[in-house]
Amino acid sequence: MNEKQTQNCKTHMTSIGGQAVIEGVMMRGPKEIAVAVRTPDKGIIIDKKPVASILQKYKFLKLPIIRGVVSFIESLIMGTKALMFSAELVDIEEEEDKKKKETMTEEERKATEAKEGKMKNLAIYFSVAISLVFGVGLFMLLPTVVVGLARDYLFKGANNFWVTLLEGVIRIAIFLAYVSLVSLMKDIRRVFEYHGAEHKTIFCYESGEELTVENARRFSRLHPRCGTSFLLIVMVISIIVFSFISWSNPWQRLGIRLLLLPVVAGLSYEVIKFAGRSKSKCMRLVSMPGMWLQKITTREPDDSQLEVAIASLKAVLTDNREDDKW
Repeated sequence: MNEKQTQNCKTHMTSIGGQAVIEGVMMRGPKEIAVAVRTPDKGIIIDKKPVASILQKYKFLKLPIIRGVVSFIESLIMGTKALMFSAELVDIEEEEDKKKKETMTEEERKATEAKEGKMKNLAIYFSVAISLVFGVGLFMLLPTVVVGLARDYLFKGANNFWVTLLEGVIRIAIFLAYVSLVSLMKDIRRVFEYHGAEHKTIFCYESGEELTVENARRFSRLHPRCGTSFLLIVMVISIIVFSFISWSNPWQRLGIRLLLLPVVAGLSYEVIKFAGRSKSKCMRLVSMPGMWLQKITTREPDDSQLEVAIASLKAVLTDNREDDKW
């Protein structure tokens, strides 16, 4: 079965989403989140928790565009937690730390674990903040500064649309260069293989097939709801939105970009959500660039990686498929 046949055979779309982590896969279902990790002894450990989304508490956060911003931030936090959990399982604890814990009393051990938990939470939120600053700085603000300076010296009087288009092209070029460079790293290539396993497993489930390694192996590693596609759509949407806004100086331009970034993210979320459930030719064209990019950010997984992805997905599935439809 080729990729086109695989994508056309879907019987229903779901709200199932996922993320590749270190030697594993995180899956998010309608009610629970599970992280399955292949440990050094070749076993699979699954960490399963209920979904605790702020969207469930406040109805107004489910409004279009707003829900996209909230979902994006929550995904960053959940993804960072899953990455840290997988890193802890894959890394072998130092012998000295093991001996210290063995000599502790129960109260000391609990106090140590509580302290480690607080430090871990701080590290998670700090990592998310750094990721946001790095991402916004590299992919949003740097192209804006470059084009702002170029306009002052090379494109004086140029139409705002063409300047914004140039900025978007530079932004996409930086993003593609970054993704291509990190894909050369051995550890990242391994994560990209688990990324492919995540997509194949979700496609297998959405097609109504039994979740087995043999069935999942036949499906495409490219999925229209992938986060990689989301980032690319963010960049395209930003070109469209920013082309309608003029500015008088580079600092004003930077401020406008930052203020409108949540709007761009929210619009992009709605586009990729609609593209994921639509079968129209128009939306297939919209999804196509992101699908091409996934040829870099995903790799063909082996059977052991598919086994991990399947274990993670099974852990979050409800008894009734109706619960996880869009």
